[in-house]
Amino acid sequence: MVHSRRHWRVLLAVLAAFALVVAACGGDDDDSSSGSNNDTTTTGGSNVDFSSLSGTLNGSGATFPQAFYEAAIAGLAEEAPNLTVNYGGGGSGKGKQDLADGVVDWAGSDSLVKPEDMSKYASGGGIFYFPTVAAPITISFNVSGVDSLKLDADTLAGIFSRKITKWNDPAIAATNEGADLPSSNIVVVHRADGSGTTNNFTKYLMSAAPSTWTLGSGDTVNWSSDTQAGNGNPGVAQIIKDTDGAIGYVDLADATASSLDTASIKNSAGKFVEPTLDGAAAAVDSAQVEADLTYNPLNASGDDAYPITAPTYIIVLQKTKTASKTPLIQGWLNYVLGPGQDLAKDAGFASLPDSLKEQAVAQIDKIT
Repeated sequence: MVHSRRHWRVLLAVLAAFALVVAACGGDDDDSSSGSNNDTTTTGGSNVDFSSLSGTLNGSGATFPQAFYEAAIAGLAEEAPNLTVNYGGGGSGKGKQDLADGVVDWAGSDSLVKPEDMSKYASGGGIFYFPTVAAPITISFNVSGVDSLKLDADTLAGIFSRKITKWNDPAIAATNEGADLPSSNIVVVHRADGSGTTNNFTKYLMSAAPSTWTLGSGDTVNWSSDTQAGNGNPGVAQIIKDTDGAIGYVDLADATASSLDTASIKNSAGKFVEPTLDGAAAAVDSAQVEADLTYNPLNASGDDAYPITAPTYIIVLQKTKTASKTPLIQGWLNYVLGPGQDLAKDAGFASLPDSLKEQAVAQIDKIT
């Protein structure tokens, strides 16, 4: 389970005691040792001299976490005025390919690299996954006269596979007693680009509605020809906003920015849960972390868990192509996993549990 197993008060007391011992033993050597370790840290940025970082880092990939990365980039700029961090969207698929091609220094991705594609990163010694934040994938809709919906996994699977095509279908009515559902057509909206949001949404449907969902899972799937596609989460959100009868999957930040109505989704405990950061945090807390720091909070257990919660990662090469980039990447990751976590909520994301954050920070020094 992703639960904090560290007793921080005890740890801080031990560190404080150790510091007193070191100070007592160091005596007259203070001038030669003070500040000597400020550029290296495993504490999530608390001891990093960000102001010493100078250069440029380029990243691309998932639009799902883009609002968070933009907030973190802006925050880091105040601490590291000589470091420029750029991030372009385009989807998780683009980010992973750009990293493999050496076009960027880091990739943002909500989906994992396929085993058969790992060889693309061999020249960089392989990859590291750094979990950063998590958030709900909302089921956003625009239906005249309807401002709330409750949907279960099988109904969602039927809608997005075009087995359910009318808003007043009995399957939708069954979980929305008293709602004035119109007889109008359902307009399904999905991602046009290779997308980790698509990957996680369809992975959820495969897990929660295996007998109903038949389109498989991936960064892209073979959607029905009578659906509509948008580029990035903002593109999907815009189509939903402009189209009466539309429904689609959108990250919470973009759904909120576009003032979209969002559905409550029935979770594995049988509870209808709204897409909130608390619901996402509950899902993350019950997920199993793998050795490579990846985890799957989809269809998680627990009364409060929002079932379509997606993780997201920064992916970097284990060995940077240019030695001068190594401290820059380490600095960026230390900021994201340190001070940047305080920016997550306002950007529309759940921060990482302490235990997972600590594991990610400990991995930073492995980048060479």
